[in-house]
Amino acid sequence: MAVCQTAGRMLPSALRHRLSPSLQRLLTALTGSDARSRAQRMAVIAFVIRILSAAIAFVSQIFLARLMGEFEYGIFIFVWVMAVLFGNLSCLGLHAAVIRFLPEYSSTFALAQIRGLTTTARIFALLSASAFAAIGTAGLWLFGWAIEGYYLVPLYLGLVTLPMIALGDVMDGTARAHSWPVAAMSPTFIVRPLLILAFMVLATVAGLPHDATTAMTAALAATYVTTLGQFAAMVWRLDRHYVRGPMKIDLGRWLRVAIPVFLVDGFGFLLTNSDVVIVGLYLKPDEVAIYFAAAKTMALVHFVMFAVKAAAGPRFSAAMAAHDRHQLAEIAIESARWSFWPSLAIGCTVVLAGPLLLSLFGPAFPAGAPLMAILLTGILAKAFVGPAETLLTMAGRQKLCVILYAAALGANVALNVTLIPRFGLTGAASATAGAMFAEAAILHVAVRHTFGFTLLALAGAGSGHDKNEAIKP
Repeated sequence: MAVCQTAGRMLPSALRHRLSPSLQRLLTALTGSDARSRAQRMAVIAFVIRILSAAIAFVSQIFLARLMGEFEYGIFIFVWVMAVLFGNLSCLGLHAAVIRFLPEYSSTFALAQIRGLTTTARIFALLSASAFAAIGTAGLWLFGWAIEGYYLVPLYLGLVTLPMIALGDVMDGTARAHSWPVAAMSPTFIVRPLLILAFMVLATVAGLPHDATTAMTAALAATYVTTLGQFAAMVWRLDRHYVRGPMKIDLGRWLRVAIPVFLVDGFGFLLTNSDVVIVGLYLKPDEVAIYFAAAKTMALVHFVMFAVKAAAGPRFSAAMAAHDRHQLAEIAIESARWSFWPSLAIGCTVVLAGPLLLSLFGPAFPAGAPLMAILLTGILAKAFVGPAETLLTMAGRQKLCVILYAAALGANVALNVTLIPRFGLTGAASATAGAMFAEAAILHVAVRHTFGFTLLALAGAGSGHDKNEAIKP
């Protein structure tokens, strides 16, 4: 706080006077102890960690691609994305249920339920992920003959990581529920990628092959070290926070909340990663590597939407609490503008710099530059409707979101399966962009039907139904 105040005094008086309200709000968010300040502080820290993690991921992926070459790098990326995807899904949403129930139990001092929830979530995640891994291992053993030989060992290693990825997600949810953002996000987004990079460097120094098997071994070791360290730190912190005592387990109630969340998050997570998985099923690893590099470079544009969603959520909640449809429409359309125009500017800049950025991965990667322009059209389509899914979620339309995500995922898979065999990487980028257009269109219709106003970046503030009409629950 003292640093912020000192920095404020260093500003010119006119500028300090103009920025004073904003600086005061920032100081309140950074130092306040009320629920709103904690939520704002968590959002700011989460955003900073995500930006830092994006920089770490970008640099580390460049290093791995340079070290391994596009073929081995493509194998590693395909298997690692699959491992993270199924590790997350194997929790069946219970890591999100922790976020839902822990604050409720804390507010009523229900310590027995807290102990039961935190313990059960860990055990459930480990058992569920281990079951997924066992089924996957049996499948590889029975049908390995149908899979390219260079995928087999990395896939087995990927299956071994599933329990630790699932346990890490539960630890993440537990920390988020206590408003401990650094403990929640830094292991997955900062520590693990840095350890993968460090272990790969050590393997290189030790003379091991620069291939996907070595990279997956490094990822496996990094995942176990990160998750077990996070687990030990969280158990120690929880033991200090709550006294030991009996546990009360209400698994049925927790799963009734967890499963719908699992469906929403699962469809969303599949929607985000299905393109890389399907590209890996149809195309060679070197093409997977080129597509992944192009797609993840364009992911820099997504940080605009991430920031807008974080800022828009509390404002949506306040407008809904006031039952003010006109205010809600103004906030939503303003958020859409803040999503679209910066995304357009940043996206065009990234596309223009595409050949240079992709050349950092290796000499073969600039071939993915045309894919970035195609992907940008889909990103802009999503940005054009702003944080529509956040608006629907804040209004309690989770079941509608499940249906929308399922439809968008279906469009994504159908387009990928249709276009990739015919057009290769261009088909993959076109399918992903087309799925984003479909998702944006569905969200636009859903918001229009639910709230009665048009959510588009170019819409007028008064678009929609009667301005004075209250929001219906």
